[in-house]
Amino acid sequence: MKKVSFAEFGGPDVLRLVDAEEPHAGPGEIRVAVRAAGVNPVDWRIREGQVLGAHPVELPAGVGLDAAGVVDEVGAGVEGVEAGDRVFGEGSSTYAEFAVLSAWARMPEGLTFEEAAGYPSVMETALRVIREVGVRPGQTLLVSGASGGVGSAVLQIARDRGITVVGTAGAANQEYLRGLGAVATTYGEGWAERVRRLGRVDAALDLAGSGVLRELVGLTGDPQKVVTIADLGAPEVGVRFSGVAGSVPAALAETVDLISRGKLHIPVEKSYALAEAAAAHTDSQAGHTRGRRVVVV
Repeated sequence: MKKVSFAEFGGPDVLRLVDAEEPHAGPGEIRVAVRAAGVNPVDWRIREGQVLGAHPVELPAGVGLDAAGVVDEVGAGVEGVEAGDRVFGEGSSTYAEFAVLSAWARMPEGLTFEEAAGYPSVMETALRVIREVGVRPGQTLLVSGASGGVGSAVLQIARDRGITVVGTAGAANQEYLRGLGAVATTYGEGWAERVRRLGRVDAALDLAGSGVLRELVGLTGDPQKVVTIADLGAPEVGVRFSGVAGSVPAALAETVDLISRGKLHIPVEKSYALAEAAAAHTDSQAGHTRGRRVVVV
């Protein structure tokens, strides 16, 4: 089978499309014929060799955590799913023709494989940081870097829970944020003052790692009310860095519920072929994403 792999840490150019042995489902796992794989910032952080304790890497390594596809192998002890089922979930080395998943759910009706591949890690992360930052219904949450996949999910989860969201993004994404129910403003010079004029901020999330933690602490008044998933300098200002995943099955169940109720939709901004994985990483690292990027198999 074909899969994307890297034999050394580095830039997007270390990615190679190689011939590899097919993986097989172990106990408690399933294998899918991959139709699409989600492109997440954690993918290129791992490729660069950034310290990520939750994702130890042994080279050469595959790429990707999220996938949507068709079940073709069911491991021992697995019930409630069979060959031919359309599922989406999380596993390893998902930029490939076949991948093993350790957490999955049946795809909601009407969802394409490309759309489904963009949800698992994004939704787990969004649900986790909302929980960790402690924001409650009736309060206001500030989201820095709100137009990407995690931001898009946070905005819609918050709206469903009765939480007001102020989101920052580039000028081109202001209407997109408003369409997701956020009060939108641009980043750049004077952004913190623009947010301050909008009213009280009870909690804040940094999803872009653009060096705004001190301003977020100033706006909330307390570093304990700020969580980042992208700035490794967080401990220097007393802010929590959230990098260890919670329950992916629970996140998938909530994803299915929100989609089925018409409360969640994350658009796919761009799709790439397996051979274009390096370009997908380059674009992901450049930021300014509206929704999700996926690799199509």
